Amino acid sequence: MEQDKKIRVGITHGDINGIGYEVLLKALSDTRITELCTPVIYGSAKIANYYRKGMELPEFKLFQIDSPDDAADDQINIINVVGEDCKIEPGQPTETAGKAALAALERAVSDLRDGLIDVLVTAPINKHTIHSEEFNFPGHTEYLEERLGEGRHAMMIMCSENLRVALVTIHDPLAAVAGKITAKAITDKIVAFNRSLIEDFGIHGPRIAVLSLNPHAGDAGVIGNEEAEIIAPAIAEASKRRVLAFGPYPADGFFGSGAYTKFDGILAMYHDQGLTPFKLLSGENGVNYTAGLPFVRTSPDHGTAYDIAGQGKADEQSMREAIYAAIDIYRNRRREAEATANPLRRQFYDKGNDKLPAEKPERQ
Repeated sequence: MEQDKKIRVGITHGDINGIGYEVLLKALSDTRITELCTPVIYGSAKIANYYRKGMELPEFKLFQIDSPDDAADDQINIINVVGEDCKIEPGQPTETAGKAALAALERAVSDLRDGLIDVLVTAPINKHTIHSEEFNFPGHTEYLEERLGEGRHAMMIMCSENLRVALVTIHDPLAAVAGKITAKAITDKIVAFNRSLIEDFGIHGPRIAVLSLNPHAGDAGVIGNEEAEIIAPAIAEASKRRVLAFGPYPADGFFGSGAYTKFDGILAMYHDQGLTPFKLLSGENGVNYTAGLPFVRTSPDHGTAYDIAGQGKADEQSMREAIYAAIDIYRNRRREAEATANPLRRQFYDKGNDKLPAEKPERQ
């Protein structure tokens, strides 16, 4: 492990007409960031200065570079990925903003894949304006699975200091959710969530709560049968794989009673079931983490917030937490990889022999 090498954090500027630059500049003005890592912004020095001056934010130097290899420690580095003539219209969803967001994302992902940056933090995008032939995905999560997954499946985890919520389905219309809730899908998510809690968050023997799909967990079949026929068997299968999974729990009572505090992770069936209570409980400290991939990517847990873009009203805490989380997860992964790199051989005692063989003999 290279203790002295600072982690390079690539940060995309997201939608240039939203609050991305505001939260990014505010977060990076905290000198503790450059003490922890080497930030590399994928964006535009011109756009950054436009927002900094317009909102009268504290001045700090942006070190313009062509490649992450040129990044200077203790500096805020920026790679220009859009032209000088890129039009800025705060608060407006535009095609230009979508292209600028995609340009930053494509370059950052390429550099991440090539090992030029260590982790990726993405500012919010507008899913409509970025949508194109190059970006035909519901959101960042699905895009990153395609570009970086190497055959693995991505899982959205919303995390804060004491709360981690994962999803079975992500950006699916509510009408399509029930059809995607299968025993295999749930078991796979529980197992993947368990692995992430261990490898990414450093929690060994994590306890996972699984939420129901229907109100009141189906009320013994009165409201629905998915709990008995799909979710409970999936939990039982995960338990056979030595995962500590429990449920299914009705979401309203589970969060309302504070039961969520007794678990290390919570698996929700669909987007709003998990994200609504998460955002209420985590406030400005929430982070969106894309688990399950060979690379680390985090993001603030909010959107473009066009209604306050360019007004200096945005809270940068979620962006700051996203940077911290990316660094922590990267370090946790390295520690876990080192700890499990050379496992001891399985050993056994031969009955009637008090000596411990060095290893199990080959089967003849």
